Amino acid sequence: MTEPILVVMTRWPASGRCKRRLASTLGSSQAAGIQARLIAHTLAVAQGLARDGTLRLHIAISGAGSRACRRWLASIPEASISAQGRGDLGNRMRREVLRARSTDPAAPVILIGTDLPDLAARDLIRAIELLRQSPLVIGPSRDGGYWLFGLSATAPGAPRWPFHSIPWGSDQVFGLTWQRACQRGLKPAQLDTRNDIDQLEDLEGWLA
Repeated sequence: MTEPILVVMTRWPASGRCKRRLASTLGSSQAAGIQARLIAHTLAVAQGLARDGTLRLHIAISGAGSRACRRWLASIPEASISAQGRGDLGNRMRREVLRARSTDPAAPVILIGTDLPDLAARDLIRAIELLRQSPLVIGPSRDGGYWLFGLSATAPGAPRWPFHSIPWGSDQVFGLTWQRACQRGLKPAQLDTRNDIDQLEDLEGWLA
């Protein structure tokens, strides 16, 4: 199988530009610091897999200009970098799938965020393994969303149905995505359920 393209979607970790739900209780500066730690962890895991040829790494950033992004990520030569652009989360995710497909139409594409403090290399390796047998793989999160979404090389290039008219940020995201996939004859593979960092209670045990 062609090495998959892992797209890490993240937000510039600056005060007032990220983690607004956390910022409402912790303050903007502390929320930005948490965001920076989460990003550093996610990229460390992804960079290790990119170095050994397991995947190709692309980082899609919002909230910063291209020059600032390049300076910030100069220590990750394995990654390509772009701005996410405008639109809701679904539009931006679909844009990244299109971008990856234009780079290599034969490559599986995996999308993740940077809100998973327990992310490990084995999680991404497992997703890659499942995409050898399934058209898509989803990692559900405890809040009803998902922490990973992957399309195999045989799945439609950049379908609209996983990303269009989804109530992003609600507890319906995972269920609706799974339902729509099954309606199209695409049986998803499921990863373990995880807890991502969105609100103050999600931090319990992580910052101790």
